[in-house]
Amino acid sequence: MNRIRVNECRVAVVILNWNGAEMMRRFLPSVIEGCGKEGKVVVADNGSNDDSRDMLHKEFPNVEVIELDRNYGFAEGYNKALDLVEAEFYLLLNSDVECETGWLSPLLSYMDSHADVAVCAPKLLSQTEKGMFEYAGAAGGFIDAYGYPFCRGRVMSFLEADHGQYDEPQRVFWASGAAMMVRSTDWHEAGGLDGRFFAHMEEIDFCWRMRSRGRGVACVPTSRVFHVGGGTLAQGNPRKTFLNFRNNLLMLYKNLPESTLSRTMRVRWWLDYLAALKFLLSGSWQECKAVAKARKEFKRIRPDFETDRKVNLRKATTNFIPEQLHKSLLIEYYVKGKRRFSEIDF
Repeated sequence: MNRIRVNECRVAVVILNWNGAEMMRRFLPSVIEGCGKEGKVVVADNGSNDDSRDMLHKEFPNVEVIELDRNYGFAEGYNKALDLVEAEFYLLLNSDVECETGWLSPLLSYMDSHADVAVCAPKLLSQTEKGMFEYAGAAGGFIDAYGYPFCRGRVMSFLEADHGQYDEPQRVFWASGAAMMVRSTDWHEAGGLDGRFFAHMEEIDFCWRMRSRGRGVACVPTSRVFHVGGGTLAQGNPRKTFLNFRNNLLMLYKNLPESTLSRTMRVRWWLDYLAALKFLLSGSWQECKAVAKARKEFKRIRPDFETDRKVNLRKATTNFIPEQLHKSLLIEYYVKGKRRFSEIDF
């Protein structure tokens, strides 16, 4: 495949598509218009079997298209696509995202004035309820001591309305892969996303590598996009449950320092099987099985990630990341009743 050089602008806005023709018909015009002169839109088609490719060539002839030969998943699909794109910045964008005019400018301005930041993201709001934060990233992501992710605007399943309470730029632990800007130099130095994850948690794993190596991650809320969410696998899908639990364990194994790895993994054993029991008692037998399958698969493939762990520990410049909650989010949420990010003390 030919390489795509984004010479006339600084940002390659890369949409990884799989059977998303209708979503792109609906939202791609807002992405193109919103980019202005600062971004070039590239669609990497991940082996779609709908009419995505024909639709793009006919209806969006000015959009660059990369045609991958099969569905490589979110993580490896982006790795393969971005190997073919040359730009100062990459912006990974889901096909189900609507963008405001001028949404790229605040992100570029922030990156230009913060050379230590590798990744930044816009505020992520719901496309169907535009006054609400969206689950996948809200106003920037964090994790607790045991790997549970949460956001400014979303704690566990509780979503806040956006009243401007998180409108200040904020250093965060992770940015959502639904809309994430990355310096291309940082992307390639770190090796991109971990393709073995296939989908889910891969952006948190990537951002963890950035933070442990002294590179910053930030949310810039003056840039706003609107995300449909759940377009590939909806909440409650056993496949999604499997990937989330397995990949979260892999992420912990790859990135936790030696001083906390054993204890964290022991606690997670109990927490995972409590989650499985909760699924069982609620009648979600398939999700219960998905948790058990995820733990079994993690144990089987963990040796394949030993080299990655050694590399991450060797390249880490710190074991303490201030954007990580060094206690249990579950206790904060279920025991102390804290539903909003602003109520949680780091």
